[in-house]
Amino acid sequence: MLRRVGLQHKFSREDMNSIATPFTGALSVSSPVQHCKLGSVKICSKIELAKVDRQWGKNFRARPVRSAATESMAGVGVGVGVEEVEQTVATKPKKKLADTWREIQGANDWEGLLNPLDDVIRREIIRYGEFSQACYDGFDFDPFSKYSGSCKYHYKDLFEGVGMSDYGYRVTKYLYATSNINLPGFFQRPRVQKLWSKHANWMGFIAVATDEQEIERLGRRDIVVAWRGTVTYLEWIADLMDFLRPAQFNHVHPHADVKVESGFLNLYTAEDKDCRYCKSSARDQLIRELNRLVEMYKGETLSITITGHSLGSALAMLSAYDVAELGLNCPLDSTPIPVSVFSFAGPRVGNGAFKDRCEKLGLKFLRIVNVHDGVPKVPGIFFNEKFQVAKDWIDRLPWSYCHVGVQLALDHNISPFLKPTNDPACLHNLEAHLHLLDGYHGPGRRFALTSGRDPALVNKACDFLKDHYLVPPFWRQDANKGLIKNSEGRWVQPDRIRIVEDPIAKPLKDSVNGFPH
Repeated sequence: MLRRVGLQHKFSREDMNSIATPFTGALSVSSPVQHCKLGSVKICSKIELAKVDRQWGKNFRARPVRSAATESMAGVGVGVGVEEVEQTVATKPKKKLADTWREIQGANDWEGLLNPLDDVIRREIIRYGEFSQACYDGFDFDPFSKYSGSCKYHYKDLFEGVGMSDYGYRVTKYLYATSNINLPGFFQRPRVQKLWSKHANWMGFIAVATDEQEIERLGRRDIVVAWRGTVTYLEWIADLMDFLRPAQFNHVHPHADVKVESGFLNLYTAEDKDCRYCKSSARDQLIRELNRLVEMYKGETLSITITGHSLGSALAMLSAYDVAELGLNCPLDSTPIPVSVFSFAGPRVGNGAFKDRCEKLGLKFLRIVNVHDGVPKVPGIFFNEKFQVAKDWIDRLPWSYCHVGVQLALDHNISPFLKPTNDPACLHNLEAHLHLLDGYHGPGRRFALTSGRDPALVNKACDFLKDHYLVPPFWRQDANKGLIKNSEGRWVQPDRIRIVEDPIAKPLKDSVNGFPH
């Protein structure tokens, strides 16, 4: 299939050279990122939707392909100029996602789906990766902003703000956290005193599939938890390479041998009674909302999918274990709910006992990594799951870590779009991982894009694309860096109307959380 994306560069073909578990049951086919015939895409500085023509039948909905044209930019035209790029031929899938979703969610540990990479699982991984990316695109990184560290959008407007309004999900809850440890590069510290909170940072969101066509396509109602990570990693790794601590989420059966990295545990469980956003920990916020949603949709076929990048990946794994350990996915008189984690560029989280317990609970983890990225190799550089000598003794060490789940290894060197680099921020970049997923077909196979994702997205927050594509690095920014001209002709930061959830006081129009439930 030949597709026209831009007007700046032309490629040749050479250039493109059975124990019952929550998963027992039926698995996937389509997603917002599909094989499609793509019409013209207008590349401009405003949010616009790509014109998509889908001809695959009634289970498909017209949705925009994620591209630079759907991202907000200030006065900059972005697009990987491709006159004619050879794409993989998009053949009609033989199976529907509604029939095969349990397998895509990891029922069989993705056996037979990763080598070669199945098109259905590719699209679903990219889709969940875009939920993680939304946490970056919605986060206020500006240290000069009085809302620094919060989300730029009201929870009702998040998906519209980040170009995902047609994904068929609704955000029901924002998640916040505070921390007792230093996390430079992760916890945003403003240049001036923050008006909305002294200590809290926006950490992510919980969303649920509400669109009937999307629910039909998925074959179930999906609950998504997305955790924000960090775009760089050198700083927080130094602060979090500490020691293992017992998680003990289940006080009835504490499993004291199950240990996780103390910094991750602190971030997940810390609270601040003087902060309206963190009066309860990120953990408590998550558990309450999942309890509410599971009860609300009781009797329906549900799935819980947790995703995160970098440090957010660690929180995704920790929270998945918490959910299963507490039995939230096994409500009374209901079918067990599968819990899956799609982790991007994540570090190790716990010890061997943590891995064993997660497997016993039936959790499914798919870890997507760039083999050149350093984050997935820590903590536990020396003592980890690969160290088999005196394993029983090693597992008792306070710094012995173990990866969980199945790994999907990518290599940025196979993409003809990316330039050689040793920049850790590029190697760790989430959009780069999604780009690699779009063109990866298996070890030794040629890189060929499949879904129509614009490679220009890679340079949203890094400098990774080859220069001759004429895509500026770090191109994604708010118009005028968020300033607007007021009635007096002055450039100011606009106020943000928010709703904060307070279990005691009446709702205050001041913050970023969801309406009281």
